[in-house]
Amino acid sequence: MSLSPELLEILRCPACVQEKEDAGHLDLVKDVWLVCQTCGRKYPLRHEIPVMLIEEGDRWRNAPVDSLPDTPPEPVV
Repeated sequence: MSLSPELLEILRCPACVQEKEDAGHLDLVKDVWLVCQTCGRKYPLRHEIPVMLIEEGDRWRNAPVDSLPDTPPEPVV
Protein backbone atom coordinates (compact mmCIF):
# COMPACT_ATOMS: atom_id res chain seq x y z
CA MET A 1 0.00 0.00 0.00
CA SER A 2 1.30 3.39 -0.83
CA LEU A 3 -0.13 6.82 -0.21
CA SER A 4 0.34 9.12 -3.18
CA PRO A 5 2.84 11.94 -2.63
CA GLU A 6 0.21 14.42 -3.81
CA LEU A 7 -2.25 13.33 -1.13
CA LEU A 8 0.44 13.31 1.56
CA GLU A 9 1.33 16.87 0.57
CA ILE A 10 -2.19 18.22 1.11
CA LEU A 11 -3.24 16.20 4.19
CA ARG A 12 -2.79 17.97 7.52
CA CYS A 13 -3.42 17.06 11.15
CA PRO A 14 -7.01 18.21 11.77
CA ALA A 15 -6.15 19.34 15.31
CA CYS A 16 -3.13 21.46 14.40
CA VAL A 17 -4.54 23.05 11.26
CA GLN A 18 -7.35 24.54 13.39
CA GLU A 19 -4.74 26.49 15.35
CA LYS A 20 -2.46 27.54 12.49
CA GLU A 21 -3.12 27.06 8.79
CA ASP A 22 0.41 25.96 7.87
CA ALA A 23 0.81 23.54 10.82
CA GLY A 24 0.20 19.83 11.02
CA HIS A 25 2.37 18.46 8.24
CA LEU A 26 2.39 14.67 8.23
CA ASP A 27 5.07 12.03 7.71
CA LEU A 28 4.21 8.58 6.39
CA VAL A 29 5.61 5.92 8.74
CA LYS A 30 5.63 2.16 8.13
CA ASP A 31 3.38 2.83 5.10
CA VAL A 32 0.31 2.77 7.41
CA TRP A 33 0.70 5.71 9.83
CA LEU A 34 0.52 9.46 9.33
CA VAL A 35 2.52 11.18 12.08
CA CYS A 36 2.03 14.89 12.72
CA GLN A 37 5.30 16.85 12.80
CA THR A 38 3.72 19.48 15.05
CA CYS A 39 1.86 17.62 17.81
CA GLY A 40 2.88 13.96 17.45
CA ARG A 41 -0.61 12.61 16.86
CA LYS A 42 -0.60 9.43 14.80
CA TYR A 43 -3.36 8.63 12.33
CA PRO A 44 -3.68 5.11 10.91
CA LEU A 45 -4.41 4.11 7.36
CA ARG A 46 -7.03 1.37 7.39
CA HIS A 47 -7.82 -0.40 4.15
CA GLU A 48 -5.74 2.30 2.39
CA ILE A 49 -7.92 5.11 3.82
CA PRO A 50 -6.44 7.74 6.18
CA VAL A 51 -8.46 7.88 9.42
CA MET A 52 -8.11 11.59 10.15
CA LEU A 53 -10.21 11.76 13.32
CA ILE A 54 -8.65 13.77 16.15
CA GLU A 55 -9.79 11.12 18.64
CA GLU A 56 -7.90 8.47 16.67
CA GLY A 57 -4.76 10.62 16.57
CA ASP A 58 -5.06 11.19 20.34
CA ARG A 59 -5.27 7.44 20.92
CA TRP A 60 -1.75 6.95 19.53
CA ARG A 61 -0.24 10.33 20.47
CA ASN A 62 2.01 9.05 23.28
CA ALA A 63 3.12 5.89 21.49
CA PRO A 64 6.72 6.06 20.28
CA VAL A 65 6.90 5.84 16.48
CA ASP A 66 9.08 2.73 16.59
CA SER A 67 6.49 0.92 18.72
CA LEU A 68 3.57 1.49 16.33
CA PRO A 69 2.20 -1.77 14.97
CA ASP A 70 2.93 -2.62 11.32
CA THR A 71 -0.81 -3.04 10.81
CA PRO A 72 -3.09 -0.63 12.68
CA PRO A 73 -5.68 -2.47 14.78
CA GLU A 74 -9.32 -2.13 13.87
CA PRO A 75 -11.24 0.40 15.96
CA VAL A 76 -12.92 -0.73 19.15
CA VAL A 77 -16.67 -0.62 18.69
